[in-house]
Amino acid sequence: MCGRFTQFSTIETLKRYFPIDTVACNDIRSSYNVAPAREILAIIRRQENVLVKLNWGLVPFWAKTPSGASKQINARLETVAVKPSFRSAFRYRRCLIPAEGFFEWDKTGDQKQPWFITLPSKQPFAFAGLWETWNNGKAATIYSCTILTTAASRSIEKIHQRMPVILPSEMYADWLNPDITDLKQLESRVRQRHLKDFAAQRVSKYVNSPRNNDPKCIEPIETT
Repeated sequence: MCGRFTQFSTIETLKRYFPIDTVACNDIRSSYNVAPAREILAIIRRQENVLVKLNWGLVPFWAKTPSGASKQINARLETVAVKPSFRSAFRYRRCLIPAEGFFEWDKTGDQKQPWFITLPSKQPFAFAGLWETWNNGKAATIYSCTILTTAASRSIEKIHQRMPVILPSEMYADWLNPDITDLKQLESRVRQRHLKDFAAQRVSKYVNSPRNNDPKCIEPIETT
């Protein structure tokens, strides 16, 4: 799964690495410990590629209430094309969620050790995401998203059995293109081409609390 990650790159850096035509959100702040239910940055397609803020935890457009969003932070690649909560968004509303790294915890006995996982190059990357719009006519419109996950690659499978789907840059255009609706072909391409090589570094349990949100969350530690 993917339950915590970072978003601390500047707008200038994001524009250098990702296909952003317009920035439609204000008050962009660095986050070193993004947790579920928070607003996060994402790139969606609206005639052009737009950087927006979405709530992390997808609310299907048909939901009666948004109460289940906290359980929808991830969508499994293996079932995303058929699961009712995600299949419409997978077909029509895909997004890129920029990040620099994500956190996972491995377990030894009763102890859980957090790890900060990045690309070997340390460059920003994009999670494959889905987004939705929800409005029941009574409350404010909710724009939400989820992150796709898949089986862990060899580089991190000893830490956790699942990992987020991270797209290579050459797939960004197709992933954002709402005219591409052949789900079997799209799923096959993602399976074959998503990134699998990562670097992992132990970090302190300081990151365990979502209240902690500063560079200390990603500082490497040495263990004996």
